[in-house]
Formats: sequence, C-alpha cells, structure tokens
Amino acid sequence: MNALAGLRVLDFGQYIAAPGAGQNLADLGADVIKVEPLSGDQARGIGPFGTAMVRANNRGKRSIAVDLRAPEGEAVVRELLASADVLLHNFRHGVSERLGLGPDVLLARHPRLVYGFVTGFGTRGPSAYRVGLDIAAQAEFAVMDLTGSADGDPQRVGFAVADVLAAQALTSGVLAALLQRASTGRGDVVETSLMEAVVHAQASTWAEHELSGSVPRRRGNGQALAAPAADLVRTRDGGALVLSAYTKEKFAALCEVIGRPELAGDPRFASNPERVAHRPALLDVLHDTLGRLDRGTALERLCSAGIVCGAVRRFDEIVDDADLLASGIVADCADAGGGRTAPTTAFSLGGRRPASTLPAPRVGEHTVRILAELGREEAEIRALVDGGTVVAADFACGDMPLRGRTP
Repeated sequence: MNALAGLRVLDFGQYIAAPGAGQNLADLGADVIKVEPLSGDQARGIGPFGTAMVRANNRGKRSIAVDLRAPEGEAVVRELLASADVLLHNFRHGVSERLGLGPDVLLARHPRLVYGFVTGFGTRGPSAYRVGLDIAAQAEFAVMDLTGSADGDPQRVGFAVADVLAAQALTSGVLAALLQRASTGRGDVVETSLMEAVVHAQASTWAEHELSGSVPRRRGNGQALAAPAADLVRTRDGGALVLSAYTKEKFAALCEVIGRPELAGDPRFASNPERVAHRPALLDVLHDTLGRLDRGTALERLCSAGIVCGAVRRFDEIVDDADLLASGIVADCADAGGGRTAPTTAFSLGGRRPASTLPAPRVGEHTVRILAELGREEAEIRALVDGGTVVAADFACGDMPLRGRTP
C-alpha cells in the first residue's frame, strides 16, 4: 500500500501513542524515520512488555539514534527536517520547545511541515505539564469507572486503549493536514491528547448522560437501557457468549431459538423497557436454555437466526481465525525475536493491504544510511559515532551505503 509514497516522516515518539501514528503512516507507504535518543525508545528498556510495544508500533521504520542536545546532533536533525513532510512526537508539554523543536519555530522555518503531537491532558488546561500515560487517562476520564462489574472495583480496559485511540486520532489529523496542504501549500499543527481521545470515544455515553440526567454506572455486561443487549451467557462446555436481541423482531427470533416462543408475549418481556426492568428473570431463562448447549452449537443457532452474538474467546483462539486471516490484516513480519506476523492497517485500499512488513528496527539500525543520504562522508559519520553524538548499529556491521542511496 503506497498511498503516502514519497512522504518523509520524522517520528520522535516513544511507547505507543506517537509511534502508533507513525506506524499507520509507514503502513501507508511513507518513509518513517524513528529518531531515537542514544539509549533508544524508553520502551526498549522495560523488558518484554516494552519489547512488544516497540515491535507492534515501529514496523518498517528506519532508526537513527542521535543526541538531540549535542550541537552536532541538532545539526543532523535540522538537515532531516529540510526533507521532512511530517513530524510526530509525544514529548511532555514544553520539552519540544526546550529542544528547539517547538511548532512555532519549525513551521516558521519549514512552512510546509505537518507537525503532530500527543500529550496526556492537552496543553491549555491546569494539567498541561502532568505526566500522562494510558492508565491515567483511563482513570481520570471515566473509562475505568465504567468498566467492570457493578459490585466490583473499577477496571482498566485490557489493552492501552487511550494510547491506541490517540494514535488513531493523530493519524487522522495528520492526514487531514496533508490534504489541506495539497490545496494551500502550507503545513499545520495537529494536536491531540490521551484525554481527548478517550472522551471522544465515549460520545454516546456523553449524550446518554445529558439526555437522561443520570450518571452512567459501571454494570459489567449488559446495556443499561436495552435488554438483552451485550449480555453474557455461560454454555455447557465452560465457554461463554454475548448476545443482543432487543428489538421486537430479534427478541421474537431469540425466543424461537431457545425453544420458548411464548416468552415474546410474556408481559415481563413484551417491550424493551419491561425486559430491562426484568433483566434478572430474562437472564435466568437464557442461562437455563442456552446453557444446555456447547458454545459452538449455541453460536451457530443464534447466528442462523440473525441474532447479534459472539463467542467470548481467548487471545490464542483469534490468531488463526479464518475471517481475520481472510481479511488480509495479518501480514508476515519475521524478526530476530521470534515474531512471525503482525496486524497492519485496519482498512484496505482498493482491496490492498501490506502482505508483509519489515520488523521494528534496532536502535540506530539505519543511522549510517540516513546520514549518508544527507551527504555525510564516512569520516564525518565515524567522527559522530566516536564522539557519542549518534549510535550506529549499521556502522558496526560495516554497512556504509553510497551517498544519496534511497531506502
């Protein structure tokens, strides 16, 4: 997929939010250069948890490791900026300015640059300078409060949802700014935050709060205003499934599937408000009937009747899913750490998606090549390495490409 072929992205991001946006642009064909500190993305230093972050959010990028505080390092970054279309980062508020990479300075020098960044809590409010990681956004903006059982503790979503949503928001903003640049000739600043990403994702809950006047409450499975809706049923083999059948027609179909057609006319279940009011009794019936079946059989019968449902599956059950593999989202991505595949773009373009992707780079894996593209001679590059301004894994491997060589 080469929709962004010819565009160069400088990705200063660490962990997930900004690198995730860079990953999206790389999957669309951009040349994404991961600009890392000498020790690498901070995620590289926190064991398997961080290794997974790096692997998942940096496929196909090139890495240059440079000391941004050294004058020689600043010079390298200035040269890179001259050829960049997009810059991404998730520095804490104020850090980019201290590094000489603030948006006002860079857009004055490079008016076509699209400058995108993520913070924890935005840059205009009282929390602008707070450290913001995924879990803080989940906690402070109601995600945890709305997740988990009604009588249990608040729960975080089982993956870094705030980071991932922010990466998608940043990607959308960057693409919008690039489209705008095509007509105006000028770049722009794209700003988002973990806070904005998770609040935007809860737009329906926001509307529900305003319309009902009540505070949405954690309730585990099941929708507060519809039944059965997102309700969980255990099956005979120890499995579980969720289902929704809250319209008149779908509920009647569900009653047929479970062999209790008379329930469609039961006063307790005759309308959606009545089913909500009598949800415990309704769930007792569903557990008694569907609970006599194995998960696969129950799912097949519900699907055949056109009822929205899903088996509750472990992660190891999805990696070889036939529908997932048929979609083309899973690409080959072999790396030295034992990884084989990786999810790529969540959409296809003209039916196309990357069938394979390069793995995440090592720290400074492409430093020599990138410096050579900037016109640096071997002696200059060696001096930068020996002086501790850059880390160059490819220099150690003897990879000294010709000047101007393309990736």
